[in-house]
Amino acid sequence: MSKTPKGKTLPSLSAPSSPPVVAESDFDVVLALIEVARTRAVTAANTTLIDLYWKIGEYISRKIAAEQWGRRTVEALAVYIQRRRPGASGFSASNLWRMRQFFETYSGQPKLAPLVRELSWTHNLLIMSRCKRDEEREFYLRLCQRENWGKRDLERQLSGALFERTVLSPPKLAPAVRELHPDAASVFKDTYLIEFLDLPNGYSEADLHRGLLEKLKQFLLELGRDFCFVGSQYRLQVGGRDFFLDLLFFNRALNALVDIELKVEEFQPEHLGKLEFCLEALDRDVRKPHERPSIGVLLCATKDQEVVEYALSRAMSPAVVAEYQTVMPDKKLLQAKLHEFYQLAQSEAATSTNTKIVAPPVAQSSVAKKQKPPRKEQPKKGRRK
Repeated sequence: MSKTPKGKTLPSLSAPSSPPVVAESDFDVVLALIEVARTRAVTAANTTLIDLYWKIGEYISRKIAAEQWGRRTVEALAVYIQRRRPGASGFSASNLWRMRQFFETYSGQPKLAPLVRELSWTHNLLIMSRCKRDEEREFYLRLCQRENWGKRDLERQLSGALFERTVLSPPKLAPAVRELHPDAASVFKDTYLIEFLDLPNGYSEADLHRGLLEKLKQFLLELGRDFCFVGSQYRLQVGGRDFFLDLLFFNRALNALVDIELKVEEFQPEHLGKLEFCLEALDRDVRKPHERPSIGVLLCATKDQEVVEYALSRAMSPAVVAEYQTVMPDKKLLQAKLHEFYQLAQSEAATSTNTKIVAPPVAQSSVAKKQKPPRKEQPKKGRRK
């Protein structure tokens, strides 16, 4: 007790009590609720905005179709909106014309119209302006939604001609991959772009390995959203010897370990022997009971398509052979090849009413399987005994 100047006693002030000890994980639950609510709010706002642009585009389209409106009318509308709603943005004359194009592009596409509402206006503008075919637009719409691409990621894939590469060069999978992992065709690629690496001239496998680890985030984006990094130079012990895997990943969609082996040379059939050995060791000693059989990917500097076809036709393990490119492909050249592919497919369709030209594997949830490449480009297949 303490005394006042008049001799009166006052109760002593106790030190403030310390906050109770609570695990941060308990607080994280609240943070997670906040993030979910924010995400839903952003999604709802985006959907509302896309619906608004759709309705405006529909209205303008109908007015123009009825020959009631022209370019000057749309320009006057933009001025009118700005005068009556000074704080409203995104309603310039050029953007109003884009809204009309947006509606007319997707109004007759019941499969695609719901997809556009899942993406931002910026994503939609990129896809609408740079894709010429409905199946190409569907391909990127679905991938953007599945992979959660940002604007830069989408621009990179468009510049890298992912659609053209996927149609012209589907992934090279061993029969065991298709049997054990039916969805693998939509997960793996025939060519991976690693132009983000600054590799020296005459680089080695160690240089390639080191570069991919240093730019692991970009490499994961190139692989796909469901790939999770497990380890580098992952050690396997068989008998009294150690074996090391270049890069080990886990794919959540396939529920399987994925061993990626790097080769700075052309694919050779003997590469499959060691890969199959490593997959056997993974399945015996590392794979967990609830996981599916492991998959091996040989990522080579280049490959001969016919050699790959022969080598994979009798491969007993789930193996994939792909190549990497350190520079962006020639998009115009790929577009020209794709045009030739479609022309040939259309000529074949004229003789078969059952032939269809549709989008590549990522869009197969809503369309039939992709039209096969022309027969003359198909390598010869080995016969199984």
